This record gives sequence, structure tokens and C-alpha cells, in this order.
Amino acid sequence: MPDPRRYDESLNRIRREVSPVRYAEELVEGGFAIEVADAALLHDGLNVADLAHVLVLRERAVVPDDAARRLLAVLLEAVGTPVAEFGYDAVHGEAYNCRERRFAGQIGRDAGWLHAGRPRREAVRIAMRLRVRRDTADLIEAAAEFARAAAEVAGEHAETLMAEQTYLQHAQPSTFGHYLLAMVYPVLREIDRLTAHLDWVNLSPAGAGGVNGSPLTGDRERMAEMLGFDGVIEHTRDAMWQADGLTGVVGTAAGLVTTLAKLAEDLEIWSSSEFGYLSLAHRHTRSSVLMPQKRNPYALTMVRGEAGILIGRATGMLAIAKSPSARSDNLIFAYGEVPRALDLARRATRLMTGVVGGLTVDSERMYAALVAGFSQAADLAEHVMTAYGLDYRSAYDLVGMCVRRAAADGLRGVDITGDMLDAAAAELAEVDPRWPGAPVFSGTDLREVLDPGAIVRSRRSRGGAAPDVVRGMTKECLRVADAALATVRARRAGFAAAESAVLRDATALAG
Repeated sequence: MPDPRRYDESLNRIRREVSPVRYAEELVEGGFAIEVADAALLHDGLNVADLAHVLVLRERAVVPDDAARRLLAVLLEAVGTPVAEFGYDAVHGEAYNCRERRFAGQIGRDAGWLHAGRPRREAVRIAMRLRVRRDTADLIEAAAEFARAAAEVAGEHAETLMAEQTYLQHAQPSTFGHYLLAMVYPVLREIDRLTAHLDWVNLSPAGAGGVNGSPLTGDRERMAEMLGFDGVIEHTRDAMWQADGLTGVVGTAAGLVTTLAKLAEDLEIWSSSEFGYLSLAHRHTRSSVLMPQKRNPYALTMVRGEAGILIGRATGMLAIAKSPSARSDNLIFAYGEVPRALDLARRATRLMTGVVGGLTVDSERMYAALVAGFSQAADLAEHVMTAYGLDYRSAYDLVGMCVRRAAADGLRGVDITGDMLDAAAAELAEVDPRWPGAPVFSGTDLREVLDPGAIVRSRRSRGGAAPDVVRGMTKECLRVADAALATVRARRAGFAAAESAVLRDATALAG
């Protein structure tokens, strides 16, 4: 008869060998806790990825039917369990370890079938792509809605005259509508880039196995189709370790919000008392708690700050991407950083959409500032060149001298006369021995040449500021934005339908 003491010693040894490792407190705090903090971002994707994996294993007769049903049942229970109640606890390891512990506690060894033909990283890579494709689609939608809102406002202000600025100084007459469209086109280009990133994200790493595939999961296209991916990542090792697309999508998100931050900076300046060109809706501002007269452009401050944060995250992604191949350190941090960056970019974009839609533009203040300056100077120099045959450099010097004299006398650009040009020409002849001389301008009617509205109406070349040209660009921007919205909403609906089908099939099989 066996010695009971030897049996107890053997059993205790086995228990010690299979019991969970007690991790060092500092490893829990500095390692697993950081990963577990991202569990809420990956939870839904992990559930869907695990369900699809079990369904494929059952289809291929790898896992017995009874075990598959029990495993699907606990996975479906996980789907309905809030993240906070699931049991993600860093003392047990990272998120995948916590899930394994929960499932093993519910159905014992049958939970082990979940590992057949698949390392943990494959499950998490799939979960991340399921999450990031939705986040990318949401950001594309937000960007397209901004483009649409800004284009509509631009169309409304196709004839709102203003002094276009470079280096924050008057340049030439233009319109607020033409200015605003200059912010729409970069956003439309970012939508194109984000769409390309979405194509990259929506490829499946499933079935890649350790590094070179797995005979257990078979045809990789099956899992890709089940999860709503457009196809598979061709190379299995690349499927597990590629990070370039993740750095790309975060960089593009940062670029999008940086464009919006440029707009935010301009609007903050132009809404100040010194300019008064426009005002933000009260719902996008915040009052001072000390100074009763102040309402601060809080929305613009947030967008500018969010752009800075996203630039930092894009830089951080590039920094961790330099890891040697087949290392998880870059992707471990990407699981949280990429969704959070895309979510922050979406929030900033939606905020600027609201700001633009709520603007009140003071067209009279814009026009008053325009006619108070000398933004017609370049057009006047071109008129002198084309009408009187003076080379442009001489015409430039002549008008420049005239403007200096007029400004000193408290006059404006619209006040310039032919007599003033003659006086400037005489002064140039005195100070510059190389001055070629100029025709007599006395009695010349310059009102049409100096009229800001006439100047703007003359800009009829492609992309110019003429109102009809601006309206044409507005129409095209709206068309492109609407097409992007329709496309991305259809794709997102397809993602949701595929994931719902996995849940439905798993529910039917689990009974």
C-alpha cells in the first residue's frame, strides 16, 4: 500500500509547480500594472478574437465539441462582463494572463484549448487591430465632418473681404472664405492618409502562429473573413512584429490636429480685442473668475495643447519602434498609446468642427481693417508695370516710396493718387542716380486699381480668391467630404457586422 505521506508530498510539489508565480512587487507596479491599464481598450477585441479562434479550431476538429462549447460559454460571459468587474489585476500578470486565470478557474483544463496554434501576442495583435480600425474610422469621420463644416462656412463668406496676412501683416486683399478653405484642403489630404492607414490596419495577423504559421488554424483567410478584415498580412513573422503602420497612423493624427491648431491660433488672434474680426460662440469659451469682462477662448487653447501632446506621442512611437526585431516592447506600449492618440485626435477635431460652425464673423471690422492699410500695393505696382511699361523692380520702388509717404501723412491705400506717384517718382530721382524715371501719373484715376473688391474679383485663376472660384472649391470640398463620410461609415458598419456575426455563431454553438 502506498505511503500516504509520500503521496501528500508529491501532491504538494505538483501544486507548487503549477500554481501561479508570485511576481515581485516592483515588477507588478512597473510592468504588469502599466499593461493592465490598457485592458479596457483591448477587452472587446480580445473577446472577439478568442471567440473566432475557438470557432476556427472547432471547424477544423482541433478542439472537441464539448470543450468548445464550454470555452465559448465562458468567453460569451466575458463579453457581457464590464471591464471593471472582469478581474484584470496586475498581481496576476498582464491582461492575457488575467483572462487565462479567469477561464481556467471557470472550466479548468478546457481553457487550455485557447492556446492551440496561437501565442498570446497573436490574440492581442488581433484585438489591437479590431480596436484601432474602429478608432481610425471614427477619426476619418470626424475629419470629414470638420471639412464639411469649414467648407460650408467658407462658402458663406466667399465675398467677405479681409486683408490676407503673412507673418501677421497685411499682404493682399482676399476673403475669409478663401482663407478658411486653405485649412480644409490639408484636412482632406489627411483623410486620404488616414484611409490608407485604415487599409493597413484592416489586415489580419491571425494564423501567424509563433513566427511561421500553424497547421492547426489552417487557411489564414478564414479567420480574416470571419473578423471582417480585408485580407491577411502576407508574411507571418512580419504579421507579428510590424509597427510601421502604427507609427504612421499616430503621426497622421498628430498632423491633422496640428493643422487644426494653426487655425486655432489664427482664430485666437483674430478674436482678440485688437483685431475683433470674429468671435467664438459663448459655448466654446470660458469666463475669467476674476475679471468680469473676459471670456477666454478655452476651446482653442485645448486644441493647441492637444496638438502638442499628439506630437509628443508620435515622437514616442518612433522612439519605441527602433527596438530590434521580434521584441514586444514597442507593441506593448502601442496597445494603449495608439487608441488614446486616435481618441484624442478625434476629440480635438470634433471640438474644432463645433468652433468653426459657431463663429460669428464681423465683416465690417474685417473690411475696415483692410481699407485702412496698403494691401493693394502689389496690384498697384503691377498696374504701373503693365499700363506704363516700367519694369517691375522700378514700379515696386515707386509704389513703395509712395506708400511710405502716404503712411507718414496718415493716408490709406485707397487714398493714393496719380499726383502722389509723381511726387514719389521725383523723390526717387533725387536719392537714386540709377532711377530710370517714370511717366507722368497726374490725373490718372486709380480707384478701380485700388479697390479691394475689384482686386479680389480679378483673382479668377484656379484656386484664386474670386467669389465664384471660392464657391466652386467649396462645392468640390463638400463633395469629397461627403464621399469620405459615406465610405467610412459603410466600412465601420461592415466591421460591426462581422464582429456581431462571430458573437452570433458562438452563441448558437454554445447553446
